[in-house]
Amino acid sequence: MEQSVNANTYVIGVDFGTLSGRAVVVRVSDGAEVGSAVHEYAHGVIEDSLPGSSTRLGPDWALQSPQDWLEVLRVAVPSAVAAAGIAPSDIIGIGTDFTACTVLPTTADGTPLCAETPELPHAWPKLWKHHAAQSHADRINAVAAARGEPWLRRYGGRISSEWEFAKGLQVLEEDPGVYARAERWIEAADWIVWQLTGVETRNVCTAGYKGILQDGAYPSADYLAALNPGFASFTDKLATAPVAPLGGLAGRLTGWAAAWTGLPEGIAVAIGNVDAHVTAAAADAVRPGQMVAIMGTSTCHVMPSDQLAEVPGMCGVVRDGIVPGLWGYEAGQSGVGDIFAWFVDNGVPASSTSRAAARGLSTHEYLTELAAAQAVGEHGLVALDWHNGNRSILVDHHLSGVIVGQTLATRPEDVYRALIEATAFGARLIVETFERSGVPVEEFVVAGGLLKNRFLMQVYADVLRRPLSLIGSEQGPALGSAIHAAVAAGAYKDIEQAAAAMGKRTVAAYVPDEKNAAAYDLLYAEYRRLHDLFADGAVLHTLRHIRNQATAPPTDRADTLGKEERA
Repeated sequence: MEQSVNANTYVIGVDFGTLSGRAVVVRVSDGAEVGSAVHEYAHGVIEDSLPGSSTRLGPDWALQSPQDWLEVLRVAVPSAVAAAGIAPSDIIGIGTDFTACTVLPTTADGTPLCAETPELPHAWPKLWKHHAAQSHADRINAVAAARGEPWLRRYGGRISSEWEFAKGLQVLEEDPGVYARAERWIEAADWIVWQLTGVETRNVCTAGYKGILQDGAYPSADYLAALNPGFASFTDKLATAPVAPLGGLAGRLTGWAAAWTGLPEGIAVAIGNVDAHVTAAAADAVRPGQMVAIMGTSTCHVMPSDQLAEVPGMCGVVRDGIVPGLWGYEAGQSGVGDIFAWFVDNGVPASSTSRAAARGLSTHEYLTELAAAQAVGEHGLVALDWHNGNRSILVDHHLSGVIVGQTLATRPEDVYRALIEATAFGARLIVETFERSGVPVEEFVVAGGLLKNRFLMQVYADVLRRPLSLIGSEQGPALGSAIHAAVAAGAYKDIEQAAAAMGKRTVAAYVPDEKNAAAYDLLYAEYRRLHDLFADGAVLHTLRHIRNQATAPPTDRADTLGKEERA
Protein backbone atom coordinates (compact mmCIF):
# COMPACT_ATOMS: atom_id res chain seq x y z
CA MET A 1 0.00 0.00 0.00
CA GLU A 2 1.33 3.41 -0.95
CA GLN A 3 2.34 5.45 2.07
CA SER A 4 1.37 9.11 2.40
CA VAL A 5 4.30 11.34 1.42
CA ASN A 6 4.93 14.26 3.73
CA ALA A 7 7.69 16.73 4.44
CA ASN A 8 8.60 15.03 7.72
CA THR A 9 9.53 11.69 6.18
CA TYR A 10 13.09 10.81 5.17
CA VAL A 11 15.13 8.04 3.59
CA ILE A 12 18.86 7.37 3.49
CA GLY A 13 20.97 6.50 0.46
CA VAL A 14 24.41 4.98 0.93
CA ASP A 15 26.86 4.98 -1.98
CA PHE A 16 29.83 2.61 -1.66
CA GLY A 17 32.50 3.95 -4.01
CA THR A 18 36.05 2.99 -4.90
CA LEU A 19 37.80 4.88 -2.08
CA SER A 20 35.01 5.88 0.30
CA GLY A 21 31.37 5.51 1.21
CA ARG A 22 28.86 8.35 1.37
CA ALA A 23 25.54 8.53 3.22
CA VAL A 24 22.88 11.11 2.33
CA VAL A 25 19.63 11.87 4.16
CA VAL A 26 16.87 12.77 1.68
CA ARG A 27 13.38 14.16 2.18
CA VAL A 28 10.84 11.85 0.60
CA SER A 29 8.42 14.53 -0.57
CA ASP A 30 10.81 16.43 -2.87
CA GLY A 31 14.26 14.81 -2.85
CA ALA A 32 15.89 17.60 -0.81
CA GLU A 33 19.25 16.44 0.56
CA VAL A 34 19.33 17.57 4.18
CA GLY A 35 22.48 15.93 5.51
CA SER A 36 25.45 13.87 4.35
CA ALA A 37 28.69 12.33 5.55
CA VAL A 38 31.66 10.57 3.95
CA HIS A 39 33.85 7.84 5.40
CA GLU A 40 37.18 7.07 3.72
CA TYR A 41 38.10 3.39 3.50
CA ALA A 42 41.02 2.64 5.80
CA HIS A 43 42.47 0.16 3.29
CA GLY A 44 41.45 2.03 0.13
CA VAL A 45 42.19 -0.07 -2.94
CA ILE A 46 44.44 -3.02 -2.11
CA GLU A 47 46.77 -3.24 -5.10
CA ASP A 48 50.31 -4.06 -3.98
CA SER A 49 50.19 -6.33 -0.94
CA LEU A 50 47.61 -7.75 1.46
CA PRO A 51 46.88 -5.78 4.66
CA GLY A 52 49.29 -6.63 7.43
CA SER A 53 51.14 -9.06 5.20
CA SER A 54 54.15 -9.22 2.95
CA THR A 55 52.15 -11.23 0.41
CA ARG A 56 52.55 -9.38 -2.88
CA LEU A 57 49.82 -9.11 -5.48
CA GLY A 58 50.38 -9.51 -9.19
CA PRO A 59 49.87 -6.99 -11.98
CA ASP A 60 46.33 -5.64 -12.46
CA TRP A 61 45.07 -6.81 -9.06
CA ALA A 62 42.61 -4.63 -7.12
CA LEU A 63 41.00 -5.81 -3.88
CA GLN A 64 38.97 -4.29 -1.06
CA SER A 65 38.22 -4.97 2.60
CA PRO A 66 34.65 -5.79 3.74
CA GLN A 67 35.44 -4.16 7.08
CA ASP A 68 35.81 -0.84 5.29
CA TRP A 69 32.27 -1.18 3.96
CA LEU A 70 30.83 -1.97 7.39
CA GLU A 71 32.58 1.06 8.84
CA VAL A 72 30.63 3.25 6.41
CA LEU A 73 27.43 2.00 8.04
CA ARG A 74 28.83 2.56 11.52
CA VAL A 75 30.32 6.00 10.88
CA ALA A 76 28.83 7.76 7.84
CA VAL A 77 25.16 6.86 8.39
CA PRO A 78 24.82 8.22 11.97
CA SER A 79 26.97 11.20 11.02
CA ALA A 80 24.67 12.04 8.11
CA VAL A 81 21.60 11.82 10.36
CA ALA A 82 23.29 14.10 12.90
CA ALA A 83 24.18 16.58 10.14
CA ALA A 84 20.56 16.57 8.97
CA GLY A 85 19.34 17.43 12.44
CA ILE A 86 16.35 15.11 12.21
CA ALA A 87 15.03 12.44 14.52
CA PRO A 88 15.97 8.91 13.45
CA SER A 89 12.33 7.96 13.98
CA ASP A 90 11.45 10.08 10.91
CA ILE A 91 13.48 7.76 8.66
CA ILE A 92 11.42 5.12 6.85
CA GLY A 93 13.98 3.36 4.68
CA ILE A 94 17.55 2.88 3.53
CA GLY A 95 18.92 2.04 0.09
CA THR A 96 22.45 1.18 -0.99
CA ASP A 97 24.50 1.02 -4.16
CA PHE A 98 27.94 -0.34 -4.97
CA THR A 99 30.64 -0.35 -7.59
CA ALA A 100 30.33 -3.39 -9.83
CA CYS A 101 31.47 -5.92 -10.49
CA THR A 102 32.90 -5.90 -6.96
CA VAL A 103 32.46 -9.49 -5.84
CA LEU A 104 33.54 -11.68 -2.93
CA PRO A 105 33.62 -15.33 -1.83
CA THR A 106 31.79 -16.13 1.41
CA THR A 107 30.51 -19.02 3.45
CA ALA A 108 26.82 -19.95 3.41
CA ASP A 109 26.10 -17.49 6.23
CA GLY A 110 27.80 -14.60 4.44
CA THR A 111 31.13 -14.62 6.27
CA PRO A 112 33.81 -13.30 3.87
CA LEU A 113 36.56 -15.87 3.35
CA CYS A 114 39.18 -13.19 3.92
CA ALA A 115 38.01 -13.05 7.54
CA GLU A 116 39.06 -16.70 7.91
CA THR A 117 42.19 -16.76 5.73
CA PRO A 118 43.44 -13.17 5.33
CA GLU A 119 46.78 -14.42 4.02
CA LEU A 120 45.19 -15.75 0.79
CA PRO A 121 44.75 -13.11 -1.95
CA HIS A 122 41.84 -14.88 -3.62
CA ALA A 123 39.89 -14.90 -0.35
CA TRP A 124 39.47 -11.11 -0.58
CA PRO A 125 36.80 -9.18 -2.53
CA LYS A 126 37.83 -8.32 -6.05
CA LEU A 127 37.15 -4.68 -6.86
CA TRP A 128 35.53 -3.70 -10.17
CA LYS A 129 38.88 -2.64 -11.61
CA HIS A 130 40.60 -5.94 -10.84
CA HIS A 131 41.79 -6.76 -14.36
CA ALA A 132 43.99 -9.78 -13.66
CA ALA A 133 41.38 -12.15 -15.11
CA GLN A 134 41.70 -10.94 -18.70
CA SER A 135 43.06 -14.27 -19.97
CA HIS A 136 40.11 -16.02 -18.34
CA ALA A 137 37.69 -13.58 -19.97
CA ASP A 138 39.36 -14.23 -23.33
CA ARG A 139 38.71 -17.95 -22.92
CA ILE A 140 35.13 -17.37 -21.77
CA ASN A 141 34.50 -15.38 -24.94
CA ALA A 142 36.30 -17.73 -27.30
CA VAL A 143 34.50 -20.83 -26.04
CA ALA A 144 31.13 -19.07 -26.02
CA ALA A 145 31.64 -17.85 -29.59
CA ALA A 146 32.76 -21.28 -30.78
CA ARG A 147 29.69 -22.91 -29.21
CA GLY A 148 27.32 -20.23 -30.44
CA GLU A 149 26.10 -19.42 -26.94
CA PRO A 150 23.05 -17.16 -27.50
CA TRP A 151 23.57 -15.04 -24.38
CA LEU A 152 26.86 -13.69 -25.74
CA ARG A 153 24.98 -11.38 -28.11
CA ARG A 154 23.35 -9.65 -25.15
CA TYR A 155 26.83 -8.47 -24.11
CA GLY A 156 27.96 -7.11 -27.43
CA GLY A 157 29.90 -10.30 -28.16
CA ARG A 158 32.31 -10.12 -25.22
CA ILE A 159 32.25 -10.76 -21.49
CA SER A 160 34.53 -8.45 -19.49
CA SER A 161 37.38 -9.50 -17.23
CA GLU A 162 35.75 -7.27 -14.60
CA TRP A 163 32.70 -9.52 -14.26
CA GLU A 164 31.71 -12.41 -12.04
CA PHE A 165 32.53 -15.35 -14.30
CA ALA A 166 36.04 -14.27 -15.29
CA LYS A 167 36.97 -13.49 -11.69
CA GLY A 168 35.42 -16.75 -10.48
CA LEU A 169 37.31 -18.79 -13.08
CA GLN A 170 40.52 -17.08 -12.01
CA VAL A 171 39.93 -18.14 -8.39
CA LEU A 172 39.24 -21.75 -9.43
CA GLU A 173 42.40 -22.04 -11.49
CA GLU A 174 44.77 -20.10 -9.25
CA ASP A 175 43.50 -21.15 -5.79
CA PRO A 176 41.15 -24.14 -5.99
CA GLY A 177 41.08 -24.36 -2.20
CA VAL A 178 39.48 -20.93 -1.87
CA TYR A 179 37.12 -21.75 -4.71
CA ALA A 180 35.98 -24.94 -2.97
CA ARG A 181 35.39 -23.10 0.31
CA ALA A 182 33.33 -20.38 -1.38
CA GLU A 183 29.72 -21.41 -0.84
CA ARG A 184 28.64 -18.02 -2.16
CA TRP A 185 30.10 -15.83 -4.93
CA ILE A 186 28.22 -12.62 -4.29
CA GLU A 187 28.27 -9.03 -5.43
CA ALA A 188 29.12 -6.53 -2.71
CA ALA A 189 25.85 -4.79 -3.62
CA ASP A 190 23.95 -7.84 -2.36
CA TRP A 191 26.33 -8.67 0.48
CA ILE A 192 25.86 -5.29 2.17
CA VAL A 193 22.07 -5.70 2.03
CA TRP A 194 22.52 -9.13 3.62
CA GLN A 195 24.37 -7.46 6.51
CA LEU A 196 21.53 -4.96 6.98
CA THR A 197 18.62 -7.40 6.77
CA GLY A 198 19.97 -10.83 7.66
CA VAL A 199 18.40 -12.00 4.38
CA GLU A 200 20.38 -13.05 1.31
CA THR A 201 19.08 -11.46 -1.89
CA ARG A 202 20.28 -11.12 -5.49
CA ASN A 203 19.35 -8.02 -7.48
CA VAL A 204 18.36 -8.15 -11.14
CA CYS A 205 20.91 -5.48 -12.08
CA THR A 206 24.14 -7.20 -11.05
CA ALA A 207 22.75 -10.64 -11.86
CA GLY A 208 22.07 -9.55 -15.41
CA TYR A 209 24.98 -7.26 -16.22
CA LYS A 210 27.73 -8.94 -14.22
CA GLY A 211 26.39 -12.48 -13.69
CA ILE A 212 25.21 -13.34 -17.24
CA LEU A 213 21.62 -14.01 -16.18
CA GLN A 214 19.45 -13.71 -19.30
CA ASP A 215 15.83 -14.76 -19.77
CA GLY A 216 15.84 -16.33 -16.33
CA ALA A 217 18.84 -18.60 -16.89
CA TYR A 218 22.60 -18.60 -16.32
CA PRO A 219 25.04 -20.18 -18.81
CA SER A 220 24.69 -23.95 -18.89
CA ALA A 221 26.75 -26.44 -16.94
CA ASP A 222 27.92 -27.94 -20.25
CA TYR A 223 29.36 -24.62 -21.33
CA LEU A 224 31.01 -24.01 -17.96
CA ALA A 225 32.53 -27.49 -18.02
CA ALA A 226 34.01 -26.69 -21.42
CA LEU A 227 35.93 -23.88 -19.72
CA ASN A 228 37.08 -26.12 -16.88
CA PRO A 229 35.39 -29.28 -15.56
CA GLY A 230 35.63 -27.89 -12.05
CA PHE A 231 33.66 -24.82 -13.13
CA ALA A 232 30.54 -26.73 -14.17
CA SER A 233 28.65 -25.98 -10.96
CA PHE A 234 29.79 -22.36 -10.60
CA THR A 235 26.26 -21.00 -10.84
CA ASP A 236 25.33 -22.94 -7.70
CA LYS A 237 27.29 -20.23 -5.87
CA LEU A 238 25.16 -17.53 -7.57
CA ALA A 239 21.63 -18.95 -7.71
CA THR A 240 21.18 -19.08 -3.96
CA ALA A 241 18.27 -16.61 -3.66
CA PRO A 242 15.49 -15.38 -5.94
CA VAL A 243 16.50 -12.52 -8.22
CA ALA A 244 14.67 -9.44 -6.93
CA PRO A 245 13.36 -6.41 -8.87
CA LEU A 246 14.90 -2.97 -8.44
CA GLY A 247 13.02 -0.79 -5.99
CA GLY A 248 11.85 -3.92 -4.21
CA LEU A 249 11.89 -4.56 -0.49
CA ALA A 250 14.87 -6.71 0.47
CA GLY A 251 13.84 -6.95 4.10
CA ARG A 252 13.76 -4.97 7.33
CA LEU A 253 16.64 -3.48 9.27
CA THR A 254 17.73 -5.96 11.92
CA GLY A 255 18.41 -5.10 15.54
CA TRP A 256 22.15 -5.49 15.16
CA ALA A 257 22.23 -3.34 12.01
CA ALA A 258 20.09 -0.74 13.79
CA ALA A 259 22.73 -0.65 16.52
CA TRP A 260 25.48 -0.02 13.93
CA THR A 261 23.64 2.70 12.10
CA GLY A 262 21.56 4.39 14.77
CA LEU A 263 18.46 3.89 12.59
CA PRO A 264 15.14 2.45 13.78
CA GLU A 265 14.90 -1.32 13.75
CA GLY A 266 12.43 -2.59 11.16
CA ILE A 267 12.66 0.18 8.57
CA ALA A 268 12.59 -0.82 4.90
CA VAL A 269 15.84 -1.88 3.21
CA ALA A 270 15.79 -1.65 -0.58
CA ILE A 271 17.17 -4.30 -2.92
CA GLY A 272 20.82 -3.57 -3.76
CA ASN A 273 21.88 -1.80 -6.92
CA VAL A 274 24.89 -0.57 -8.91
CA ASP A 275 26.13 2.99 -8.46
CA ALA A 276 25.75 3.90 -12.13
CA HIS A 277 22.35 2.34 -12.74
CA VAL A 278 20.74 3.82 -9.64
CA THR A 279 21.89 7.29 -10.71
CA ALA A 280 19.36 7.30 -13.55
CA ALA A 281 16.59 7.76 -10.98
CA ALA A 282 18.48 10.63 -9.32
CA ALA A 283 18.57 12.46 -12.66
CA ASP A 284 14.91 11.62 -13.41
CA ALA A 285 16.25 9.92 -16.54
CA VAL A 286 14.32 6.66 -16.48
CA ARG A 287 12.55 6.94 -19.83
CA PRO A 288 13.60 5.36 -23.16
CA GLY A 289 16.50 7.12 -24.87
CA GLN A 290 17.85 9.00 -21.85
CA MET A 291 21.53 8.04 -21.62
CA VAL A 292 23.16 8.90 -18.30
CA ALA A 293 26.96 9.14 -18.26
CA ILE A 294 28.27 8.91 -14.72
CA MET A 295 31.66 10.57 -15.10
CA GLY A 296 34.26 10.14 -12.40
CA THR A 297 37.39 8.00 -12.19
CA SER A 298 35.74 5.99 -14.98
CA THR A 299 32.52 6.59 -16.91
CA CYS A 300 29.53 4.29 -17.03
CA HIS A 301 26.83 4.89 -19.65
CA VAL A 302 23.37 3.56 -18.82
CA MET A 303 20.13 3.96 -20.74
CA PRO A 304 16.60 2.53 -20.61
CA SER A 305 15.00 1.58 -23.91
CA ASP A 306 11.85 -0.09 -25.17
CA GLN A 307 13.91 -1.74 -27.93
CA LEU A 308 16.09 -4.83 -27.77
CA ALA A 309 19.13 -4.76 -30.04
CA GLU A 310 22.66 -6.12 -30.25
CA VAL A 311 25.13 -3.30 -29.68
CA PRO A 312 28.78 -4.25 -30.32
CA GLY A 313 30.92 -3.95 -27.23
CA MET A 314 28.12 -2.98 -24.87
CA CYS A 315 28.50 -4.16 -21.30
CA GLY A 316 25.09 -5.71 -21.53
CA VAL A 317 21.38 -5.29 -22.13
CA VAL A 318 19.17 -6.57 -19.32
CA ARG A 319 15.40 -6.65 -19.04
CA ASP A 320 14.39 -4.54 -16.00
CA GLY A 321 18.07 -3.72 -15.44
CA ILE A 322 17.54 -0.01 -14.73
CA VAL A 323 13.77 0.28 -14.26
CA PRO A 324 11.20 -2.49 -14.37
CA GLY A 325 9.47 -2.89 -17.72
CA LEU A 326 12.26 -1.59 -19.97
CA TRP A 327 15.49 -2.93 -21.40
CA GLY A 328 18.49 -1.40 -19.66
CA TYR A 329 21.69 -0.86 -21.63
CA GLU A 330 25.16 -0.34 -20.19
CA ALA A 331 28.45 0.69 -21.77
CA GLY A 332 31.48 2.41 -20.32
CA GLN A 333 35.00 3.77 -20.32
CA SER A 334 37.42 2.21 -17.83
CA GLY A 335 39.46 5.36 -17.35
CA VAL A 336 38.41 9.02 -17.44
CA GLY A 337 39.14 11.05 -14.31
CA ASP A 338 41.81 8.48 -13.43
CA ILE A 339 43.63 9.42 -16.66
CA PHE A 340 43.68 13.12 -15.83
CA ALA A 341 44.85 12.34 -12.28
CA TRP A 342 47.61 10.06 -13.60
CA PHE A 343 48.92 12.81 -15.85
CA VAL A 344 48.85 15.46 -13.12
CA ASP A 345 50.62 13.10 -10.70
CA ASN A 346 53.25 11.87 -13.14
CA GLY A 347 53.55 14.11 -16.19
CA VAL A 348 53.53 17.72 -15.00
CA PRO A 349 56.81 19.54 -14.25
CA ALA A 350 57.42 21.26 -10.93
CA SER A 351 57.40 24.64 -12.69
CA SER A 352 53.73 24.18 -13.61
CA THR A 353 52.67 23.03 -10.16
CA SER A 354 54.53 25.97 -8.62
CA ARG A 355 52.78 28.46 -10.89
CA ALA A 356 49.43 26.88 -10.05
CA ALA A 357 50.14 27.08 -6.32
CA ALA A 358 51.25 30.72 -6.59
CA ARG A 359 47.83 31.56 -8.02
CA GLY A 360 45.96 29.49 -5.46
CA LEU A 361 44.88 26.94 -8.05
CA SER A 362 45.10 23.18 -8.11
CA THR A 363 47.19 21.72 -10.91
CA HIS A 364 43.98 20.47 -12.56
CA GLU A 365 42.47 23.98 -12.46
CA TYR A 366 45.66 25.56 -13.80
CA LEU A 367 46.02 23.14 -16.72
CA THR A 368 42.30 23.44 -17.51
CA GLU A 369 42.61 27.22 -17.71
CA LEU A 370 45.57 27.01 -20.09
CA ALA A 371 43.95 24.28 -22.18
CA ALA A 372 40.71 26.23 -22.48
CA ALA A 373 42.59 29.18 -24.00
CA GLN A 374 43.64 27.06 -27.00
CA ALA A 375 41.83 26.70 -30.29
CA VAL A 376 40.63 23.22 -31.22
CA GLY A 377 43.55 21.31 -32.73
CA GLU A 378 46.16 23.89 -31.70
CA HIS A 379 48.15 21.31 -29.74
CA GLY A 380 48.53 18.98 -32.75
CA LEU A 381 47.81 15.88 -30.69
CA VAL A 382 45.37 13.00 -30.59
CA ALA A 383 45.21 10.36 -27.86
CA LEU A 384 43.50 7.06 -27.09
CA ASP A 385 41.74 6.88 -23.71
CA TRP A 386 42.86 3.33 -22.89
CA HIS A 387 45.15 3.93 -19.92
CA ASN A 388 42.97 1.58 -17.84
CA GLY A 389 42.02 -0.63 -20.77
CA ASN A 390 38.93 -0.37 -22.96
CA ARG A 391 35.51 -1.33 -21.63
CA SER A 392 33.44 -0.32 -24.66
CA ILE A 393 33.50 -1.05 -27.47
CA LEU A 394 36.57 -3.30 -27.59
CA VAL A 395 36.20 -4.91 -24.13
CA ASP A 396 39.92 -5.45 -23.70
CA HIS A 397 41.51 -4.40 -20.43
CA HIS A 398 45.01 -5.20 -21.66
CA LEU A 399 44.97 -2.30 -24.07
CA SER A 400 46.84 0.83 -22.98
CA GLY A 401 47.01 4.54 -23.67
CA VAL A 402 48.45 6.06 -26.83
CA ILE A 403 49.25 9.67 -27.68
CA VAL A 404 50.64 10.86 -31.01
CA GLY A 405 51.80 14.18 -32.39
CA GLN A 406 54.13 15.22 -29.59
CA THR A 407 57.13 17.44 -30.40
CA LEU A 408 59.77 19.24 -28.38
CA ALA A 409 57.34 22.16 -28.21
CA THR A 410 54.52 20.10 -26.61
CA ARG A 411 53.49 21.52 -23.23
CA PRO A 412 51.68 19.93 -20.26
CA GLU A 413 48.43 21.76 -21.04
CA ASP A 414 48.55 20.36 -24.59
CA VAL A 415 48.65 16.80 -23.33
CA TYR A 416 46.03 17.53 -20.68
CA ARG A 417 43.63 18.88 -23.28
CA ALA A 418 44.32 15.98 -25.63
CA LEU A 419 43.46 13.52 -22.85
CA ILE A 420 40.18 15.31 -22.10
CA GLU A 421 39.35 15.23 -25.79
CA ALA A 422 40.24 11.53 -26.02
CA THR A 423 37.67 10.65 -23.36
CA ALA A 424 35.07 12.72 -25.22
CA PHE A 425 35.92 10.93 -28.47
CA GLY A 426 35.49 7.61 -26.67
CA ALA A 427 32.05 8.70 -25.47
CA ARG A 428 31.09 9.74 -29.02
CA LEU A 429 32.11 6.35 -30.37
CA ILE A 430 29.87 4.66 -27.78
CA VAL A 431 26.88 6.87 -28.67
CA GLU A 432 27.41 6.31 -32.40
CA THR A 433 27.66 2.55 -31.88
CA PHE A 434 24.31 2.53 -30.07
CA GLU A 435 22.61 4.57 -32.76
CA ARG A 436 24.07 2.50 -35.61
CA SER A 437 22.63 -0.54 -33.85
CA GLY A 438 19.13 0.94 -33.84
CA VAL A 439 19.04 2.20 -30.24
CA PRO A 440 18.54 5.98 -30.39
CA VAL A 441 20.06 8.26 -27.77
CA GLU A 442 17.53 11.06 -27.31
CA GLU A 443 19.16 12.89 -24.40
CA PHE A 444 22.70 12.80 -22.99
CA VAL A 445 22.68 13.40 -19.23
CA VAL A 446 25.88 13.88 -17.23
CA ALA A 447 26.34 12.95 -13.58
CA GLY A 448 29.41 12.49 -11.39
CA GLY A 449 32.23 14.65 -10.16
CA LEU A 450 33.57 15.75 -13.54
CA LEU A 451 30.51 17.84 -14.37
CA LYS A 452 32.05 20.57 -12.18
CA ASN A 453 34.66 21.20 -14.90
CA ARG A 454 32.90 23.62 -17.24
CA PHE A 455 35.58 23.40 -19.92
CA LEU A 456 35.40 19.62 -19.99
CA MET A 457 31.61 19.74 -20.27
CA GLN A 458 31.81 22.13 -23.23
CA VAL A 459 34.34 19.86 -24.96
CA TYR A 460 31.93 16.95 -24.59
CA ALA A 461 29.02 18.98 -25.98
CA ASP A 462 31.15 20.03 -28.96
CA VAL A 463 32.56 16.57 -29.64
CA LEU A 464 29.21 14.80 -29.22
CA ARG A 465 27.44 17.48 -31.26
CA ARG A 466 24.50 17.41 -28.88
CA PRO A 467 23.29 19.28 -25.78
CA LEU A 468 24.32 18.01 -22.36
CA SER A 469 21.81 17.84 -19.52
CA LEU A 470 23.22 17.87 -15.98
CA ILE A 471 22.02 16.02 -12.92
CA GLY A 472 20.88 18.39 -10.18
CA SER A 473 22.75 16.65 -7.38
CA GLU A 474 26.39 16.16 -6.49
CA GLN A 475 25.45 12.87 -4.81
CA GLY A 476 23.81 11.08 -7.74
CA PRO A 477 24.25 7.44 -6.64
CA ALA A 478 23.35 8.14 -3.00
CA LEU A 479 20.28 10.14 -4.06
CA GLY A 480 19.30 7.35 -6.45
CA SER A 481 19.61 4.79 -3.66
CA ALA A 482 17.44 6.99 -1.44
CA ILE A 483 14.81 7.14 -4.21
CA HIS A 484 14.82 3.34 -4.37
CA ALA A 485 14.46 3.26 -0.58
CA ALA A 486 11.37 5.46 -0.85
CA VAL A 487 9.82 2.98 -3.28
CA ALA A 488 10.75 0.02 -1.08
CA ALA A 489 9.16 1.78 1.90
CA GLY A 490 5.92 2.26 -0.04
CA ALA A 491 6.08 6.06 -0.33
CA TYR A 492 5.78 5.83 -4.13
CA LYS A 493 4.27 3.15 -6.32
CA ASP A 494 7.30 2.77 -8.61
CA ILE A 495 10.71 4.16 -9.53
CA GLU A 496 9.34 6.43 -12.27
CA GLN A 497 6.96 8.16 -9.87
CA ALA A 498 9.61 8.53 -7.20
CA ALA A 499 12.20 9.81 -9.69
CA ALA A 500 9.77 12.45 -10.98
CA ALA A 501 9.23 13.74 -7.44
CA MET A 502 12.74 13.34 -6.00
CA GLY A 503 15.14 13.34 -8.99
CA LYS A 504 16.48 16.48 -10.67
CA ARG A 505 18.33 17.60 -13.76
CA THR A 506 18.93 20.72 -15.88
CA VAL A 507 18.07 20.10 -19.52
CA ALA A 508 20.52 21.34 -22.19
CA ALA A 509 22.85 23.00 -19.69
CA TYR A 510 25.59 22.97 -22.37
CA VAL A 511 25.00 23.27 -26.09
CA PRO A 512 27.56 22.62 -28.86
CA ASP A 513 29.47 25.44 -30.52
CA GLU A 514 29.16 24.76 -34.26
CA LYS A 515 32.63 26.07 -35.15
CA ASN A 516 34.33 23.94 -32.51
CA ALA A 517 32.15 20.94 -33.36
CA ALA A 518 33.25 21.11 -37.00
CA ALA A 519 36.90 21.28 -35.96
CA TYR A 520 36.43 18.33 -33.63
CA ASP A 521 34.96 16.28 -36.46
CA LEU A 522 38.42 16.37 -38.07
CA LEU A 523 40.19 15.31 -34.87
CA TYR A 524 37.61 12.61 -34.22
CA ALA A 525 38.33 11.12 -37.64
CA GLU A 526 41.98 10.78 -36.61
CA TYR A 527 40.94 9.29 -33.27
CA ARG A 528 38.97 6.66 -35.18
CA ARG A 529 41.97 5.88 -37.39
CA LEU A 530 44.20 5.51 -34.33
CA HIS A 531 41.52 3.47 -32.55
CA ASP A 532 41.23 1.01 -35.43
CA LEU A 533 45.00 0.80 -35.89
CA PHE A 534 45.64 -0.34 -32.31
CA ALA A 535 42.33 -2.15 -31.67
CA ASP A 536 43.73 -5.64 -32.31
CA GLY A 537 46.14 -5.23 -29.41
CA ALA A 538 49.12 -6.60 -31.35
CA VAL A 539 51.45 -3.79 -30.27
CA LEU A 540 49.91 -2.92 -26.90
CA HIS A 541 49.59 -6.51 -25.70
CA THR A 542 53.22 -7.17 -26.61
CA LEU A 543 54.37 -4.10 -24.72
CA ARG A 544 52.36 -5.19 -21.67
CA HIS A 545 53.94 -8.65 -21.83
CA ILE A 546 57.44 -7.19 -22.05
CA ARG A 547 56.69 -4.90 -19.11
CA ASN A 548 55.34 -7.72 -16.97
CA GLN A 549 58.39 -9.83 -17.71
CA ALA A 550 60.73 -7.00 -16.83
CA THR A 551 59.01 -6.25 -13.53
CA ALA A 552 58.37 -9.83 -12.38
CA PRO A 553 60.41 -11.18 -9.45
CA PRO A 554 63.55 -12.97 -10.75
CA THR A 555 62.26 -16.45 -9.88
CA ASP A 556 58.95 -15.86 -11.65
CA ARG A 557 60.74 -14.36 -14.62
CA ALA A 558 63.08 -17.32 -14.94
CA ASP A 559 60.20 -19.78 -14.63
CA THR A 560 58.17 -17.99 -17.29
CA LEU A 561 61.14 -17.71 -19.63
CA GLY A 562 61.85 -21.38 -19.14
CA LYS A 563 58.29 -22.29 -20.06
CA GLU A 564 58.51 -20.12 -23.16
CA GLU A 565 61.78 -21.75 -24.21
CA ARG A 566 60.30 -25.22 -23.69
CA ALA A 567 57.26 -24.24 -25.76
